[in-house]
Amino acid sequence: MSLRSTAAELGGVSVAVVKSGVWRPMHPGQLIGIERALRQWGQSMAALGAIAAVRYPERAAVIDDDGSTTYAELDRRCERIAAELHASYGIVAGSKVAVLCRNHRGFLEATLAASRVGADVLFVNTEFAAPQLEAVLERHRPDLLVHDAEFTAPADLPALLSDLSPLVSSTAPPAPAPSSPGHITILTSGTTGTPKAAPRVPTALGLAGLTASALRRFGLRSGEPMLICPPLFHGLGLLTSMMALFFGSPLVLTRRFDAAEVLRRVDEYRIGSIVAVPVMLRRLLELGPAELAQYDVRSVRAVISGASALGAPLAEQFIAQFGPVLCDAYGSSEVGIATIANSADLLAAPGTVGRPCLGSSVRILDDHGQPVGVGATGRIFVSSGLVFGGYSDGSNKSVIGRRMSTGDLGHLDRARRLFVDGREDDMIVSGGENVYPIEVEDCLTRHPAVAEAVVIGVPDAEFGQRLAAYVVLRSEVTEDELIAHVRASLARYKTPREVVILDALPRNATGKVLRNKLR
Repeated sequence: MSLRSTAAELGGVSVAVVKSGVWRPMHPGQLIGIERALRQWGQSMAALGAIAAVRYPERAAVIDDDGSTTYAELDRRCERIAAELHASYGIVAGSKVAVLCRNHRGFLEATLAASRVGADVLFVNTEFAAPQLEAVLERHRPDLLVHDAEFTAPADLPALLSDLSPLVSSTAPPAPAPSSPGHITILTSGTTGTPKAAPRVPTALGLAGLTASALRRFGLRSGEPMLICPPLFHGLGLLTSMMALFFGSPLVLTRRFDAAEVLRRVDEYRIGSIVAVPVMLRRLLELGPAELAQYDVRSVRAVISGASALGAPLAEQFIAQFGPVLCDAYGSSEVGIATIANSADLLAAPGTVGRPCLGSSVRILDDHGQPVGVGATGRIFVSSGLVFGGYSDGSNKSVIGRRMSTGDLGHLDRARRLFVDGREDDMIVSGGENVYPIEVEDCLTRHPAVAEAVVIGVPDAEFGQRLAAYVVLRSEVTEDELIAHVRASLARYKTPREVVILDALPRNATGKVLRNKLR
């Protein structure tokens, strides 16, 4: 960010912090409790949970299918669970605890308790097929697996069910303070290959910049319930849950996404913010006007999208239905959240993913590592306090200077707003011309009959590659009509040579399309 834009962001953040209620007077006992938590657990998930209990003891911390629990209750439970993990399972600083849970309090309790003893926490994808799950656990060999009852733990692996209530009655002495904070490890999406482990230690600087920008651009308020729909094991779900802990906001969680249930909970709990991936936003719209009208959603001040491309057509449709509450967060498991676009950005510059968060910077570089001009497409590189230090296997993303590649191609406009043009490995070269699928996909989804579209390159003897489109329809239309629709809007070489109609696109647990399955 430039000095001018940083100054403007800081000014806006100051106002937002006051409005949000995050900045509030604390009595000496609270200050002592916060200092003790930081001294004992450093910059970690454990400290984040303990400080929330000091600041907001009587507020609801988690509301899930099993009811509600306060921050003070959550803290006491995690203290007892940590003691039992240490005493009965030998979990110490440097141990590895794998968490295989859907969205409920057990996920948070396992994570916060393991963090209290300084263990490294590995978040495992609940959508892995049995062979993939077995391979991941064999590769990372955790000292303990905490899992939901629907999953089967390997026979040779110490395991606990995610209902950790039996451990709460532990009479073991408190676990000792760890010598260093543990890592949290997110597995990358693995849409094009084997998921990689991306470990990190949450830093105050990185979280502060993201939190400050979230306060200003999302308009969040301390204490307002946050409904998180994506899996907590994914970067978007995890980061927003950490923000909720910082804000003292009740985390409203459901084990599986159901569009009507989301709106029912918004109505019941007066939800202030919803976190969702784009396919979930589409499912909300598909409920239709009659069902949408049954629920009071006026409490929602922010709907935070991320994890996969939002797309201008979907953004416009969502804002038209729910008002200017939609925000888009861009980043990755490796760099965290790098940019944020609010509804004003999404309407003024369709397709943008916004401007950098406070403390982050974005550069667009060519193949030689040199900056490109305004509007020119290049590789996206990000610098922020949330960038990880490399994969657990020793490999890393490309780094130039202090900035890390996101693996995406994009460009900046004159207002320094970022646009993502596609993945580096998704670019299609047809007859010597570069085609970025997202442009063609947006064109297809602007047709009233098309609900979703994905465009890939397939081998072609004459042109090297040709474009193939895979679409999900909301009403009848012919393949020839869709091809003609694209040809009327884009250059001829960007027109798909074939259109395949599907009932649904193959996706992973976080809503990303599995393009390799289409190929």
